[in-house]
Amino acid sequence: MEPPSALSQRGRFTWQGCLLAVSLVTFWGPPTTAKLALELMLPNATEGKDVLFLAQNLPENPLRYAWYKGERVNSTRQIASYRIDTQSNATGPAYSGRETIYPNGSLLFQKVTLNDTGNYTLRATKSDLETEEVTRQFRVYPELPKPNISSNNSNPVEHKDPVVFTCEPEIQDTTYLWLINSQSIQNSLKLELSKDNRTLTLLRVTRNDTGPYECESRNPVSASRSDPLYLNVSYGPDSPTISPPDTHYHSGANLHLSCHAASNPPAQYSWLLNGSLKQPTQELFITSITENDSGTYTCLVHNSVTGLNSTAVRNITVSDFVPTQPTPGLSDGAIAGIVIGVLAGIALIAALVYFLYIRKTGGASDQRDLTEHKPSASNHSQGHSDNSPDKINEIAYSSLNFNAQESKKPTSALPSSTTPETLYSEVKKK
Repeated sequence: MEPPSALSQRGRFTWQGCLLAVSLVTFWGPPTTAKLALELMLPNATEGKDVLFLAQNLPENPLRYAWYKGERVNSTRQIASYRIDTQSNATGPAYSGRETIYPNGSLLFQKVTLNDTGNYTLRATKSDLETEEVTRQFRVYPELPKPNISSNNSNPVEHKDPVVFTCEPEIQDTTYLWLINSQSIQNSLKLELSKDNRTLTLLRVTRNDTGPYECESRNPVSASRSDPLYLNVSYGPDSPTISPPDTHYHSGANLHLSCHAASNPPAQYSWLLNGSLKQPTQELFITSITENDSGTYTCLVHNSVTGLNSTAVRNITVSDFVPTQPTPGLSDGAIAGIVIGVLAGIALIAALVYFLYIRKTGGASDQRDLTEHKPSASNHSQGHSDNSPDKINEIAYSSLNFNAQESKKPTSALPSSTTPETLYSEVKKK
């Protein structure tokens, strides 16, 4: 076994360089009464890496250092020893060829394996043959490979098939974590995790559970995540819809109906007329329809994977007369406004008719009053009778005075020219 030396390669210090610095401090430093101690440069080591046990607080006048595998000093478990006075080293039964002991008592493990995990003990013997011992443990963990997800069913049927995911491979002292849509998950009514978290079970799969699913493996020295896995969930068909919504068509028009239903995989469509197959297509098109094309049109949807069917029905009437489609209903406010407007119009018309009627009847009454105040012509005829055989044509004159405050007086046969605003009326009798 060769003594260590300090080497520096391309700016990086080796374990030997670190040990030389520690040795100089140990030999040149002042004496100390602190207890012997070990500093582990990597308490959790990755498999295949190097690990250094660095001895500290070395005793004065050391004579020999010896390393043992385990918590106790046992000659059958000795790894190696170093004698300071002769600068010689020796190996023991537990030596694997990967251990190096240094003059300052430190021990280097190269390319550690999982079997190197455990406790290690350093015994320091003084020149007066007194001894000190110190024990330290370290663990070796594997560098985790990239995990992968296995599944019992990657094409489940909605509400029917449970799905079990397993994170592979199984590695000791490894923690497993599951993610859905990059979010960590916990147990729920739909999800169930095994005790070691390596298995994830979806109890009720829905169309929203497609993923992606990822698993991550971790240990104290490494972590790795799988590629995403997606589920192909079969579902449907849901209740189909038929468009357009028209139900009445004019003879000679073209009939075009389309049917759609949510489904995975895509559904198969068929059209039936009055129960008989019409067309095995998603869209139905008939040109120049007649009254014979009237009837019940049924859209039949089928999913070959889920085995489910779904239907939608539309009654179509074809005739020469196509009723107008009702307009959308008016709001309560619009109806109230229309009623108020109609009532206001009726009231306005009634008021106008009443005004015209009052005006007409009022004028007729005035004319009648004027007629009643005319003096009778017979009152001015003296000595003449209507029954006289020798009756001759008579002309009588009457005057109307519009001065309402003056009493009415009979006028003479010849009107006075001094009477103001006098109206003459000529009555001719035969």
